[in-house]
Order: sequence, then C-alpha cells, then structure tokens
Amino acid sequence: MEIIEKLKKRWGIESTLQVIIILIVFSCTGFTTLYARKIVFHLLGVPPEWPFWARALVWTFTILPLYQVFLYIYGVIFGQREFFTLFLKRTFGRMLPKKKKTSKNL
Repeated sequence: MEIIEKLKKRWGIESTLQVIIILIVFSCTGFTTLYARKIVFHLLGVPPEWPFWARALVWTFTILPLYQVFLYIYGVIFGQREFFTLFLKRTFGRMLPKKKKTSKNL
C-alpha cells in the first residue's frame, strides 16, 4: 500500500478508491490505444515492412494525440474529468515550449 500512498501524494488526491479508478483509466486507455494503432496503421496503409523511424513518426503524429483523447474520454466516463483535465494540461505544458518573458525597455 506504500505505492498507493505515494500516488495519492503525487497526484494530490485523498481517496484510495480514486487512485484505483485512475489506474483503471490508464489501463483502459492503453488497451484501447493498442487496438486503435492497428486500425489507424491499416487505414493509413503503414505496413510492418516500413523502417522503424517511419512507423515511429506516424505513431507520434497519430496515436500519441489519440491516446490523449482516449485518456480524457475514459476519465470522463469513470468520473475523473477534473483530475484528467489537470493531468493533460500538465502533460501538454511539458511538451509545448515555454514562452520567454520579455521586458520592454522604454
């Protein structure tokens, strides 16, 4: 149960049940993404013979955003919309470049 306590502290939540629900959301999202990758790659005509770098590029621009969408949808279904809204904001905040603060000299 030490892991559950660490997750509660890291995520800023109180309930052990909420941690379990969040972990279920992550696992459902992962499984759905695995199946979606097969479908998306088939629809885009990406054969297994393509070089790894080409498949990785297609994965990055199609499946990675799709994972975020599935994560939010499952979060809403399982009643954790607020947690996953904040989670996705933090995730995108790390991916997007930070704006530099500029001071205007008059």
